[in-house]
Amino acid sequence: MKKTSRKVLLQFALATFITMVLVSVSSCRKDFSTIPNFGNLQFSKDTVFLDTIFKNIGSSTYTFKVYNNSNKDITIPNIALENGYNSNYRLNVDGDLGIDNLGKIFEDIDILAKDSIFIFVETTKDTNEANELLHAENVVFDTGNRQQSVNLVTLVKDANFIFPNRNEIDNKFVIDTLFVNDESTGLLGRFLKDDELTFTNEKPTVIYGFAAVPKGKTLTIEAGAKVHFHENSGLIIDTGATLKVQGTLDRKIIFEGDRLEPNFNNVAGQWGTIWLREGSVNNSIEHAVIKNAVVGILVDGITSSRNSTLHIRNSEIYNHSSFGILGRNTNIRGANTVIGNAGQCSLAATLGGFYNFNHCTFSNYWNNSLRQLPTVLVNNFIRFKDKNGEEITETLDLTSATFVNCIIDGGNNIEFVLDRVEGSSFNYNINSCMIQFNDTNKDFEGIPEVDFTNEFFNNIILNGNADFKDVRANDFRIGENSDAINKGIRSIYNTDILGIDRTTAPDLGTYQHIIFKEDED
Repeated sequence: MKKTSRKVLLQFALATFITMVLVSVSSCRKDFSTIPNFGNLQFSKDTVFLDTIFKNIGSSTYTFKVYNNSNKDITIPNIALENGYNSNYRLNVDGDLGIDNLGKIFEDIDILAKDSIFIFVETTKDTNEANELLHAENVVFDTGNRQQSVNLVTLVKDANFIFPNRNEIDNKFVIDTLFVNDESTGLLGRFLKDDELTFTNEKPTVIYGFAAVPKGKTLTIEAGAKVHFHENSGLIIDTGATLKVQGTLDRKIIFEGDRLEPNFNNVAGQWGTIWLREGSVNNSIEHAVIKNAVVGILVDGITSSRNSTLHIRNSEIYNHSSFGILGRNTNIRGANTVIGNAGQCSLAATLGGFYNFNHCTFSNYWNNSLRQLPTVLVNNFIRFKDKNGEEITETLDLTSATFVNCIIDGGNNIEFVLDRVEGSSFNYNINSCMIQFNDTNKDFEGIPEVDFTNEFFNNIILNGNADFKDVRANDFRIGENSDAINKGIRSIYNTDILGIDRTTAPDLGTYQHIIFKEDED
């Protein structure tokens, strides 16, 4: 190597070393002096409203800013929660957790002139008081005549909690044995006790893990009850067990996640499913709202064509990350029910079975990801690989798939598919329905199950205008411009889901049409 090259390298190394030392020294300096705060702080909020939480369940994190609008760098000698170490709130001041890292008391917090700091707030509250408790406290800045404050407010709800069993040694959750086909599901959860088999409207019920109803028992959910599920949680109605959801028009039953903040109102996939196992009997759901799960209702196994595994009426199933209802070789009867947006299908009636829907609305305008499947899928088969990796197709009888007075709609061209494999029966009857089916690519040309001129289709409106109120908000009421108006046939369902009479000239779908008002919420 030449001397000039060696000299250049040495100079570069020396310059780099000096720069690193200067950066290191400067990063350790406090190169400004401050004066004590003089009581003129400004705040982005006078009151921080932390949304409703359940007792013993932590809130989301909320923020507010503290401004130093003066021309002087200041030090705030003290920032503290009013109740000190006994407070149920926790603070983080610009990344600082305060004395003992407890998030309660902070000392000597600097703010540069014309600058600000962030304060992050969380809470967890235990209470044995009233069902709803307004929990309020101040964050105080300084003391004496310089003291300023920001108010924190949270509504804390009491609830009936259903937890999995705990290990007596370390108090950790353990997996109870929930059997499917004589094998453990591996799901965190347990079977409900006899005194837990009625969910009332006195307090919400919050479920951690899967709550299972044992054989021979009935879970009754009373009108007005609210059932909340933690992540990876749900209900299992075991073989020989029964679910009775007994809502009314004025007191619906709500199934949703346990995050009560407004930001979680329409977040899909927050909890698992309501699973009606093969052999569960006489399950009925009336006036329920089921929202924000992975699968709204999973229904397995057919008992008989006379006795439905599930009878669902006057209910709303919205915003599920996979399926609204997934039926697998089962018996479902539905009426006056709307199944809205879902990541795959609103309704998947698979592996054969018996399905009967009257005055139902199936509408899927899912926009959180690319959706490959139609709003409604009906088939009679399953494909799987055997132990040798060979693909096997197994068919099962589709005893009946009947849709009457229904709307089947969505954001894709093809929203209704009858998918048949030879080897088992495939019986269907579609009468007086409006269906979105625009086969622009001719993918279904020549397939008899979607030939809307065949004898199993009657009075079909293809690609009509449903005129829904707001599909993004899962509001599937129809307006005065809907092609579904007066196109239904009379049935035993003489009122719609809202109790509006439809005895004569009924509209298709779950709702009778209304005139939308511009200022209507």
